[in-house]
Order: sequence, then structure tokens, then C-alpha cells
Amino acid sequence: MAQNRFSKASGPSNRQLRVGELIRRTLSEVLSRGEVHNDALRGMSITVGEVRVSADLRVATCYVLPLGGKDAEVALKALARSQGELRHHVAQALTLKFAPELRFRLDETFDRMDATRRLLADERVQRDIARRDDDENGDDDLG
Repeated sequence: MAQNRFSKASGPSNRQLRVGELIRRTLSEVLSRGEVHNDALRGMSITVGEVRVSADLRVATCYVLPLGGKDAEVALKALARSQGELRHHVAQALTLKFAPELRFRLDETFDRMDATRRLLADERVQRDIARRDDDENGDDDLG
């Protein structure tokens, strides 16, 4: 059955994903070229990891992280102060009816990946994984 606009989809639409990626690219380019008139952002390398757009495309939550995670709070405050200028750059790059409001959040993806790596490296977890592999190999031999 075809989805309509009233159905509850489990995730973002293709349009939300496309717009989010275009905003991410635009912000990355603007920040890397230093086109923002904010002294706190000059010389600061900021990665825009992901942009999630609301269903109505009016709010874009941008997950950012300064290089090395240094001065993350300073970067977030500087980006929030430059939100209007960044929104203007996004509006020029996109052909949408409304330029989305930009909200900046700290990207914690790398921290979660490190925590997962540490967890998987734990000797107890490694022992359980090895035990599971042994059990699965033993079941195959029983035929």
C-alpha cells in the first residue's frame, strides 16, 4: 500500500534526507572557506557531521564538532551567533520556499564510537564472542 502524507513513516523522507545533505555540504563549504564574519570561527576547523531536517523543512539541526573536539562550547556559541549569516548562505544555495532555522548541537558520534570500541575490546566481551563463535561452529557439525 502506498504511503500518504498522513501515514506515520518510521524515518525521515527522501526529501528530508536530500535537503539535510545539501545543508550539510553548504555549511561545510562556507565554514571551510571562512566566509562567516565571526572572529571566533576564523581559524577554527569545524566538521558538520550530519544535518537533520524537520518534516516541514523549517528547522535544521546541525551536528558539528571542532577539530579534535577542542573548544566545542566556544564553537557552538559562535555558530549560534552567526546563525543568521549561515542561514542566508543556506538560503542562497537551496531553492526552498523558506530558509530553515539552523540549530547547532555537538556531534557525539565519535564519542559513542570510542565507547563502543572500548566495550568490544573488554576481555569479558571478547570471551563471550569467542564462546558464541564456538557454539555456532559446533552446531554446524551436528548436521
